[in-house]
Order: sequence, then C-alpha cells, then structure tokens
Amino acid sequence: VVGEPGTAILDEVAPLPGEIVIEKPGKGAFYATSFGEDLKRLGVQQLVFAGVTTEVCVQTTMREANDRGYECLLAEDATESYFPEFKAAALAMIRAQGAIVGWTAMTDQVLKGIADA
Repeated sequence: VVGEPGTAILDEVAPLPGEIVIEKPGKGAFYATSFGEDLKRLGVQQLVFAGVTTEVCVQTTMREANDRGYECLLAEDATESYFPEFKAAALAMIRAQGAIVGWTAMTDQVLKGIADA
C-alpha cells in the first residue's frame, strides 16, 4: 500500500529524472497500472526481471508479460524468496517446456548480452 512502512524507494536505487515508477496495487505489475501502456509507448519488446518475491510478484508479472507477447528473461541472482524451495520451483516453472514463460540467466550473463547487443 502506497505510503505504508517499507514501501519507500531506497536512495541507492532511486529513479533518475524522467524514469517511470509503477506503484502496483496487486501482485503483477500490469494489473491496474500504466505499465502496459508505458511499454507500448516506448516500443519495448523484451523485458528483464528482478525483484521479490520470485514465486509471487516476479513470476506473476513475468506471466502477464508473456501473455502480452513480450520476450521475458529473469536474472536469477537478482530475485529472491523467503523460501529457497519456492524460488527453485518458480525458476523451474519459468524454464519448463522450452521456456514456456521465459528464460533465466545470471546477472553477469544478462549484462554481457546487453553489452554485446
């Protein structure tokens, strides 16, 4: 809930001027937000995911994005869960059936891929 304890953006990761901030009321970033419209306006086709928790908010948003046709990549070491077995299960579900929801990689691999593009 906006304004509640624990919802403030930390100074170390504060958005730069002009960066979009999405305040999501549910578990997925597309629900009741401007996220989908923002991505369309920017012409985005590929998304890299990070955050908490892997098996709830991150996976929900990734599934929403996949359903909307985005190519999805999860940075495994930039997401976490309270329960290691839940994270492992979420990663397995994302990669299942030839990456049915998306792909996963470590952050250094993601950064290398972006630098090489």
